[in-house]
Amino acid sequence: MAKTLEGNACIGQSGGPTAVINQSLVGAVEEARKHAPIKKILGAVHGTAGMMAETFLDLTRTSQKKLDAVAESPSAALGSCRHKPDEDDCAAILDVLQKHNVRYYFYIGGDDSAQSTDILAGMARREGYEMRCLHIPKTIDNNLMESDHAPGFGSAARFVASALRGDDLDNRSIPGIKVDIIMGRDAGWLAASSVLARQAEGDGPHLIYLPEAPFTVEAFLADVKRVVAEHGRAVIAASEGIRDESGKLWAKRLAEESKADVAGDAFGHFQLSGTGALADYLTMCIKEGVKGIGRVRGDTFGYLQRSFPGFASRVDQREAREVGRAAVRYACQGKDGSVAIKRKKTKKYASYTDLVALERVAGKNREVPKTYIARGGNDIRPSFVDYCLPLVGGLPPTTSLV
Repeated sequence: MAKTLEGNACIGQSGGPTAVINQSLVGAVEEARKHAPIKKILGAVHGTAGMMAETFLDLTRTSQKKLDAVAESPSAALGSCRHKPDEDDCAAILDVLQKHNVRYYFYIGGDDSAQSTDILAGMARREGYEMRCLHIPKTIDNNLMESDHAPGFGSAARFVASALRGDDLDNRSIPGIKVDIIMGRDAGWLAASSVLARQAEGDGPHLIYLPEAPFTVEAFLADVKRVVAEHGRAVIAASEGIRDESGKLWAKRLAEESKADVAGDAFGHFQLSGTGALADYLTMCIKEGVKGIGRVRGDTFGYLQRSFPGFASRVDQREAREVGRAAVRYACQGKDGSVAIKRKKTKKYASYTDLVALERVAGKNREVPKTYIARGGNDIRPSFVDYCLPLVGGLPPTTSLV
């Protein structure tokens, strides 16, 4: 197979938007313009759904001023999708890509996006159509295999930690119990980042629960009573993906018990976002099981963590742009795969990109290591702060008189 292919490039965005997904898009466009074999750069509107409908934007000559503005904007500038293509869909997509002489395929997304890219790459090989297929990483969940962290996570973690810091200051001024539900279906990286909100002894969140540790109401109430006895208040962060001892999602368990709709989303996952049921349930348990506390509130952060302007981590922005550029460089070297971010073993934080096989990322989930989770499954160890803090690029300073 020849290393240098002449033809067009296609770039798409998939899954939940982030604060820096457009940095990766722009990085890929900028780099593609440097390589003569790439003739046109087609942006797929709404990802694979747009590819099947042949809905493309020509990004070849988009001004740098426009690109820079897009890069600084959150959400998915091309439009995203929740469409998980099967073999038939990928065959239709490949037909469209051949029609438009696409020889360089770039898809920005999470593990499901890596999987669809892997399917498409395999199909192109079997049909003898030469095309480089690159997955560009993106997810606030931070659950991609082979990477130290994923673009999008650092900015979302910065938002979560700052929001929890604000909640703790609020809770300190008017003591009570506050429960915050954080995104994270299968991995608790984002909920774990709430630990960065602590600046002094006694600061919240006082309790943190992840999907990686079994959650029981009995242990939860015992934890809350202990914290209230010590501090006279409690701030709690819990992942939306917390599970019971059998491994079942608590959110799904509640839906089944209430006979609510438990249908999955387009990726076949039980729908977690867009409902406050878990927060309502946990606050109800507290009201019924913890006496002597008057103010109990719950919030579900939901989509707030994903697309917010003006608060992105500068480290996250820089790395997101670089993985887009790196994907094009790898493709022009004749390679397929998924771009990964690796951490250098240096005292001062630094990272570099690597290319890994698509099948090592596709459809897989990287959990928070047990070494980061405190015994009892209700807190995060200080070693996680060392891992996470460089990625968020610092937090706004706050203080209190009481």
